[in-house]
Amino acid sequence: MQEPTDAAQRRAIRPVICYPNDTLPRPDLTLYRAARAASQKTGEVLVPPRDAKCFRVPAGHFFRISSVEGPQVGDLNLWNAHDLSERFYSGKSRALHGTHLGVGERMWSSFPTLRPMATIIEDTLGWYGIDDFGGSVHDVIGTRCDPYTGNLLSGTQYHHCCHSNLTRALADETGMILTEAEPNVHDVLNVFMCTGFTRDTGQYFMKASPVRPSDYLEFFAEIDLLGALSACPGGDCSSEHSSDTAACYPLLVEVFAPPEGALADWESPSVNGYDRSHGR
Repeated sequence: MQEPTDAAQRRAIRPVICYPNDTLPRPDLTLYRAARAASQKTGEVLVPPRDAKCFRVPAGHFFRISSVEGPQVGDLNLWNAHDLSERFYSGKSRALHGTHLGVGERMWSSFPTLRPMATIIEDTLGWYGIDDFGGSVHDVIGTRCDPYTGNLLSGTQYHHCCHSNLTRALADETGMILTEAEPNVHDVLNVFMCTGFTRDTGQYFMKASPVRPSDYLEFFAEIDLLGALSACPGGDCSSEHSSDTAACYPLLVEVFAPPEGALADWESPSVNGYDRSHGR
């Protein structure tokens, strides 16, 4: 197709940020970190390789996801512990913060609540930044490896991809059957995964994660949370996923409770203030 004569001028138009986030409510990281420093561990869940486990975190508590034994990425789902219809909204989190989340940024919930669910307060991979390929860590662009795409692309019936792992974990935690649990599984925060988009074709890519044992990502629970974490069958995602080829390792989830009064007058965020009239 022939380019128009003004093609260069059209391409040269400067971009505009869709959602300027200067007016977003800012988390008080100083308060959160002081409370975390005084917190006591209340529980832990070890997520086996190529599997998923659920965990619960009360509002005002903390949870940490750690690499143990070897480099491993994880797929994280979050729900309101009392209402599974309120769940992590990766697309809106991406629109508000960017393709990869870091310290001070939040996991936002789905419509109509649209409020902070969890705030990242520490990240030992925060040094990584954006590499020469455009890759970075902790993305909200990948959806999770799943058996449907695997079947579409290669005709496989692989059952230990992250979608299936999260489905089984949620069913085990809630007592739902698999067909009831599956619709609640949603797009993820890809913890520790190093991803980006290719410059030439715009395709989603993965590369070897920089995560090493003792690295962690730590969160403050803004509401009562039910979480599910899958230790991806891709291991460090340096080659492939949705198979048993990669070396895989467990991930550790730890929960911490602050002492009474450590959060001063902090309150769990209320649901979004839109009146839901939709012009009627």
